[in-house]
Amino acid sequence: MASVQIRDVVKNFGDTKILHGVSVDIADGEFAVLVGPSGCGKSTLLRMIAGLEEITGGSISIGGREVNQLPPKERDIAMVFQNYALYPHMTVFDNMAFSLKLAKVPRAELDKKVARAAEILGLQQLLERYPRQLSGGQRQRVAMGRAIVRNPQVFLFDEPLSNLDAKLRVQMRTEIRELHQNLKSTSVYVTHDQIEAMTMADKIVVMRDGHIQQVGSPLELYDWPANVFVAGFIGSPSMNFLPATAVEGGDKTQILLATGDALTLPYLVEVVLGQPLLLGLRPECCRLEATGDGVDAEILVIEPTGADTVLICRVGKTDITVVLHQRTMFKVGDRVKWLPDLARAHLFNEGSGERVAIAPR
Repeated sequence: MASVQIRDVVKNFGDTKILHGVSVDIADGEFAVLVGPSGCGKSTLLRMIAGLEEITGGSISIGGREVNQLPPKERDIAMVFQNYALYPHMTVFDNMAFSLKLAKVPRAELDKKVARAAEILGLQQLLERYPRQLSGGQRQRVAMGRAIVRNPQVFLFDEPLSNLDAKLRVQMRTEIRELHQNLKSTSVYVTHDQIEAMTMADKIVVMRDGHIQQVGSPLELYDWPANVFVAGFIGSPSMNFLPATAVEGGDKTQILLATGDALTLPYLVEVVLGQPLLLGLRPECCRLEATGDGVDAEILVIEPTGADTVLICRVGKTDITVVLHQRTMFKVGDRVKWLPDLARAHLFNEGSGERVAIAPR
């Protein structure tokens, strides 16, 4: 296996700029996930690593060797596509063995490699079937088996689970992660689903409009988001944001919500008096009470999910999400008190969206 270094990579399609000087390091054996909304450039970057798209500027290295000018077949990578890309007229065995046959691998070695991949993926009983006789999950396993037999330096996954139903996606997430742990392979995985990113990645690269917003482990991004975009994108349900203004606070920071409620944060940050801010708070970092101190709120929607209860509430003119880890007796239309856990709150500059304070943990 090998590391991947991406340095100041630029990609233009004519006059349209897709990637704006992207740089990131992926360590040997690491599972890195490129995540972001549609059109952010993540799949384009993956295709550039694979050699399927030309690089406008910058460099990409695999195992310490620059691959900018190398064709895909010389990069020692294997790619798993969103639509499986299986040959419909070939059996599972022949699909998995195809690249080995092209490389003129001896038959005994070919059989051994296909048998090993089939055992890893539970495909032993399906080797004589054709793709049309397989389920979506089985087809995706075949596509991964075709990559495994090549024993590449780097595995590339381009939204491989997006065509599967919700239950099967959860199962396949586990299988891909287990596969990575068994093979100890360097993997680069593209998805727009932040749940996939959180549950699978060693390292997450959050992208937006061709720029990297933040790089870190799943919990680093969840607990210490660099800006409003990352804070809102990572986490489900997403973080709540309420407009606020910095006011006098002595040795602690005080903010004034748009509702007129003053909140005192249990830490001091350097903000300018009157500075427009956004108070960010995860849905699980608050509670609701029927009476007492707190910010006035109205319950708009209640969504019981079994283990948790999700409530949509209106605070002033802002709708927020609250996750309670128990059943609730509240009803839609109830007026309640919203009590945020300010020790776990975040402050962002309303104009730039950059974080100006993070709650101590």
